[in-house]
Amino acid sequence: MLKYPNNDEEENSMTESKLISKEQKKEIAEGLAVLLADTYTLYLKTHNFHWNVTGPMFQTLHLMFEGHYNEMALAVDLVAERIRALENHAPGSYAEFGKLTSVKEAVGVPKAQDMIRQLLEGHETVIQAARRAFPAAERASDQATMDLLTQRLQLHEKTSWMLRSLLEG
Repeated sequence: MLKYPNNDEEENSMTESKLISKEQKKEIAEGLAVLLADTYTLYLKTHNFHWNVTGPMFQTLHLMFEGHYNEMALAVDLVAERIRALENHAPGSYAEFGKLTSVKEAVGVPKAQDMIRQLLEGHETVIQAARRAFPAAERASDQATMDLLTQRLQLHEKTSWMLRSLLEG
């Protein structure tokens, strides 16, 4: 005669073995908080440059920067919501972002080429933050966070390539 396990016992043991510990969630969320701060700071910088770019490439850069900041506006929401899904506080103030970010703020209104260079540096900073956050998610087998980080890496690496190409031309 076949013996079927008690569904409640089986479900509880499976759920417990697949859960991410509170400590792991905190470690993952800390990495995501840095990514959030870097992304938000880069979003603001990109929006600033969108408003203030001038010169012969105005139309091209104005539209490109708009596409970039619109994408990052969606991204900050995804990153913040992932932090909340991990049962942690998502930073959401300039003071908190200022403590966490490594993206440098622009001084004054740079020339268009300098804007491109600064945005490239910003995207590379975001790439570093995403890469630093990845190991904690991997150790916890947190596929949702790993997927989010992979998407962010792909986007910022592609954007970096495009900005770098503008500087080479």
